[in-house]
Amino acid sequence: VDGGYGYLKDGMWWAGFLTMAAGEVANFGAYAFAPATVVTPLGALSILISAILSSYFLGETLNLLGKLGCVICVAGSTVMVIHAPEEEKVTTVIEMASKMKDTGFIVFAVLMMVFCLILIFVIAPRYGQRNILVYIIICSVIGAFSVSAVKGLGITIKNFFQGLPVVRHPLPYILSLILALSLSTQVNFLNRALDIFNTSLVFPIYYVFFTTVVITTSIILFKEWHSMSAVDIVGTLSGFVTIILAVFMLHAFKDLDVSLASLPHMHKTEPTVIRLEDKNVLVNNMELSSTPSPEEKPKVFTIHS
Repeated sequence: VDGGYGYLKDGMWWAGFLTMAAGEVANFGAYAFAPATVVTPLGALSILISAILSSYFLGETLNLLGKLGCVICVAGSTVMVIHAPEEEKVTTVIEMASKMKDTGFIVFAVLMMVFCLILIFVIAPRYGQRNILVYIIICSVIGAFSVSAVKGLGITIKNFFQGLPVVRHPLPYILSLILALSLSTQVNFLNRALDIFNTSLVFPIYYVFFTTVVITTSIILFKEWHSMSAVDIVGTLSGFVTIILAVFMLHAFKDLDVSLASLPHMHKTEPTVIRLEDKNVLVNNMELSSTPSPEEKPKVFTIHS
């Protein structure tokens, strides 16, 4: 009746839409002021919050493994923030353009683009319907370009409010085009993966590959890890692995009926109580079994000399 747009009259839908828009604005701000190596892994907190809110508002059960996954996710995020890399100062659009003109990043971007095109036009038509990694790797590789574009646009917006002449620079328009193409491609192939494979497997695998590609891109583009100590590098990697395990626990085991009461050591073993009438029945049965039947002949033992 409403031509498929009846949801536009739903206040709850508008509340969700505005909340999501506010989250994306905050995401832009995070990329503008913080290293992408920290911002992207901390995106796992959105998975945690979604799981908690779903359990309260949508009636979805959060089992024991899901709750442990939430706690572990917070712990891993805390470790990553403590050992976060210090980003090389990129505060203007001109500096961002200079970074993107670096030979190492150009070679990396070309290789990623060629690899992505091979996946889309050669491998995906043959194996995309059978292998869960094909579509997920495409989305992850494209994520290297989308996050770089978001980072640059975040710096552009910050410069705009600082009064710098960013409107005349061509980079923001190029980044906007890259972001539009990369996001549309990511949504397309991610939906394909979700249509074919189990959601509880797609999201954890996608998070791992996407975050790994983004961290690699940030290392090459911004050289965030050059000034880090060995302790901070190990701490950052440990926090990242911890978040991966937490996300896997939260998704892969969410349909299992696991609770604290279902653990083996939580069940109390009640002592066996024998009632008086049960004792009498037991004694009678023992007497009957010990009394020889009339048909049985006595056993005679003879001694042979």
